[in-house]
Amino acid sequence: MRDLKFMWKDESSVQGDCPALYEVDGGHIVVGKLLTGDELAEVRAAGAAHDSGIGADETAVFLPANVLNRLRSA
Repeated sequence: MRDLKFMWKDESSVQGDCPALYEVDGGHIVVGKLLTGDELAEVRAAGAAHDSGIGADETAVFLPANVLNRLRSA
């Protein structure tokens, strides 16, 4: 991976298996909980309604707001 840098994790996590944010050249990598089939279907439908979607090489994950909200002050 290109210059992978751990940024932070979910505030309520104490160890391991935690949603987290990493920085890489040109972007970020998020680690989150996999969505259920029904949740993923909802995301696909919402994306389709906005001429967007999930590509064959993409997935959607849940990430607690506190992980991304910290970007505003970083």
